[in-house]
Amino acid sequence: SPQPSVSPLSFCSEDGYEKKGCCSRQDDMNLSSKFESMNVSNSECAAFIKQILCAECDQFAADLFQIQLQEQHVVPVLCNSTVGTNSSVNGTIVKSYCSQVWDACQNVSIVNSPFAPFLKGGALGSPMNMTHAKLTELWQSKSDFCAAFGGTIIDGVSCFNGNVFVPNVTQDDSSIEGVCLERIGDQTYLNMVPHPDGSNRVFLASQAGQVWLATLPENSSGKQLILNKSSPFIDISEQVVFNAELGLLGLAFHPNFVNNGRFFVSFNCDKTENLNCVGRCACNSDVGCDPSQLVTSSGTTPCQYHSVIAEYSVNDTSTSPSQATFAKPTEIRRIFTMGLPYDTHHAGQILFGPTDKYLYFMMGDGGSSGDPYNFAQNKKSLLGKIMRLDVDNIPSAEKIDATGLWGNYSIPSDNPYVQADGWQPEIWALGLRNPWRCSFDSLNPTYFFCGDVGEDVYEEVDLVTKGGNYGWRVYEGNNLYNPPSSVGGNTSASSIQPIFPVMGYYHNSISQQEGSASITGGYLSRSNEDPCLYGRYLYADLYAANMWADIENPVGSGNFSSTNVAFNCSAKSPIPCSYAAENKYPTLNYIFSFGEDNREDVYVLAKTGVYRVVHPGDCNY
Repeated sequence: SPQPSVSPLSFCSEDGYEKKGCCSRQDDMNLSSKFESMNVSNSECAAFIKQILCAECDQFAADLFQIQLQEQHVVPVLCNSTVGTNSSVNGTIVKSYCSQVWDACQNVSIVNSPFAPFLKGGALGSPMNMTHAKLTELWQSKSDFCAAFGGTIIDGVSCFNGNVFVPNVTQDDSSIEGVCLERIGDQTYLNMVPHPDGSNRVFLASQAGQVWLATLPENSSGKQLILNKSSPFIDISEQVVFNAELGLLGLAFHPNFVNNGRFFVSFNCDKTENLNCVGRCACNSDVGCDPSQLVTSSGTTPCQYHSVIAEYSVNDTSTSPSQATFAKPTEIRRIFTMGLPYDTHHAGQILFGPTDKYLYFMMGDGGSSGDPYNFAQNKKSLLGKIMRLDVDNIPSAEKIDATGLWGNYSIPSDNPYVQADGWQPEIWALGLRNPWRCSFDSLNPTYFFCGDVGEDVYEEVDLVTKGGNYGWRVYEGNNLYNPPSSVGGNTSASSIQPIFPVMGYYHNSISQQEGSASITGGYLSRSNEDPCLYGRYLYADLYAANMWADIENPVGSGNFSSTNVAFNCSAKSPIPCSYAAENKYPTLNYIFSFGEDNREDVYVLAKTGVYRVVHPGDCNY
């Protein structure tokens, strides 16, 4: 079976290839050399060629190259239907992958092209000996090209769509009895991030502004996680304002952290207490908002609180980033600063995309009941949005000012609204109320899940796509929403193309005794620890009395079956779980977040501690 490479792959560096792929470091170098020798001058075509070459590293390469049929291809079978691209999810229509390759490369010269016609009488995939050629010189049309190199899942063919391959299987949606937990820590954290070096270490962050480096014990070993509470990895609590919805909200390490030592923290600050808490107010004339007209609660003033992303480094505390045990609380640069109109709905999570390596920043609608200024639908506002930022190419201060950016970052050229008139170019997706905990599927990173907190009726999980509009405040879930106040105007339902939730729950579906607070988004489990949970998306209600493990059936359809699952604590738990009188579930109090380690095991971050999902047999499930 495929084994993860001992050293990181530098060319085919997608997570699915490094963690579960078939390529050694030498294989990766050979593919890189092959790519360079092709001398592909067009960047768009080159990106497709790289994807196709790296398919050799896929754990399902034998299927993609049809090795089992003794008809090995030089290139994988290219998906010739939108079904193979997951593009039919939520009704989105795109071209097939094979068509995209043709369109990008048809007029590009490729040295020793792998797409040359096959030798007559030779094995399928044996190209003619040609120095260089364009696709239009080799094939008469796109249809001829895709007839030779394409295939469809509909025909039962495993085909390549540019991403790590996910088998299209039908799964039993009734095969889970419950989720078994072991309590390995007794402190409260809001964020868990696996160490980028691939070890069994994680970073745990408190909402108050401290981050600890912890070592995870082996599963079911009876041992607790190891960390020194008195010696945090970094402490920025003096910069952070901390209350119910404010604090340190996000933590992300650069994809190349092991070499460059860069990491990023998302937090809130109070300009009345912190001289460095300075930024433009999200309520401004560009979005039709006057700060003097805002009515805030708790005695705060409009834009007193700010949302911040700051960059830090370990480079001056260790000779190697992987060996660093602490970082100085000195900012390298301020990536983003924005004043917030109200004191709720700030979201704040940050994640690096596993394939594109850009920074995704989740931002709520700014707060107050019903998003009165309709920020979430306002194309000129960054509130109620998911942003996508490039933190590797920092413009000059003059360009930042001239382009109206909110800090030290640039805009990825393929962001959906870069060329759209009047749109903020940072926007990746819109129409969100308060996205609380998002995650990429580690096996199929085109699946980007976000839990989005509801208003009165529905808590939802969205499958986020480029340029997607998730409806708020025109819709709450699938339901039309009637805001109590509309000082910022309304957006008509007919004027948008909303993408409705793929999962979620109604408030009234939970018993009144247990109550419903808000959704806590989780992970699609790829852990081998619980085979019944594998392939299911695990999420919960904040009040910790309800947990769901939903499954897509069939894979690639966008249709998820909902399962409200029981959960319990293992008798082997290193720290015994507590139970309230007449309560069948362990006392977690609140489920603030979920986590995932480098083994892809799943964790629950609760008020009463850190819980790891273990084998269901430990709880007699």
